Amino acid sequence: MFKLSALCAVLSGPALAAGLVIEVAGEQSKGTVTIDLFEEIAPQHVERLTTLASAGAYDDVVFHRVIEGFMAQTGDVEFGKAGGNTSMAGRGGSDLPDLPAEFSDTPYDRGVIGMARAQNPNSANSQFFIMFAEGYFLNGQYTVVGKVTDGMDVVDAIKLGKGANGAVLGVPDRMSKVTVTD
Repeated sequence: MFKLSALCAVLSGPALAAGLVIEVAGEQSKGTVTIDLFEEIAPQHVERLTTLASAGAYDDVVFHRVIEGFMAQTGDVEFGKAGGNTSMAGRGGSDLPDLPAEFSDTPYDRGVIGMARAQNPNSANSQFFIMFAEGYFLNGQYTVVGKVTDGMDVVDAIKLGKGANGAVLGVPDRMSKVTVTD
C-alpha cells in the first residue's frame, strides 16, 4: 500500500526540471550555453523545445536574426539548417502544429529565452530567441520559456546581423548540437 501511494504522489507531482545544453559553433562564437526551461509557466512550449531537441531537429540550425543589444534568434528547423540555403531562415517551423500563447509575469531580462512567433500570439512553433539585454516591451506579448544559466559570454559573442531586420550575412553562427537535460 505504501509503495502504491508513494508512486501516485510522484506521478501527480510536478515534472522533473528540464533544460537544454546548446553547443554553439561558428566564426564568432564557440562554446556551451546552458538553459533552464520553465515548464511551470510554459509547459506546452517546453515540451515542444525538448521534443525537437531530443529528435536532433535543432542540430546545425543557424542564428539567423541577431540584433545588437536586443536578441539572437534561432530554431527554424525548416529553413535554418547550416550548409543549405538559409535565405528563408526565420519563415519556417517544424511539422508540428503551432502553439497557443502561454504568457506569464516573467519579465524579459538579459538571458531570458522567448518563443518567436508571427503576428498571431498563438503561432509559436520552433523558433526562439535569447535576450542580450532587458526588453520589457516584450512582456506579455511573447511566451517566456526559459533562461540562460551559464554561457552568456557565448551568447554575447554570436555573430551579429547586419542585414534587414538583423539578418546575419555570410555564414551565421549555429547550434551545432542541442541536448535535453533533467
